[in-house]
Amino acid sequence: MRKAIQFLGLVLVLQGVSGAIDHVAVQPFMGVVLNFFNRVVIPRLDFLTGYELYANLILAAFGAVVVAAGTAIRS
Repeated sequence: MRKAIQFLGLVLVLQGVSGAIDHVAVQPFMGVVLNFFNRVVIPRLDFLTGYELYANLILAAFGAVVVAAGTAIRS
């Protein structure tokens, strides 16, 4: 369970960073997989309009918290 939580956190960090890079410049590396949050979730949430970069950075920070929480779990 610990490794699954850490993997989920790593995926969230990668998606957040990739989405932030995609807003600054085009993300050519695994854009379909890593930009799922950026290209599918954010356009469907109207309150995030204009705050896409911040949403991606918050997703990356949340992923880092999940990784830290997964590390703190004792197996």
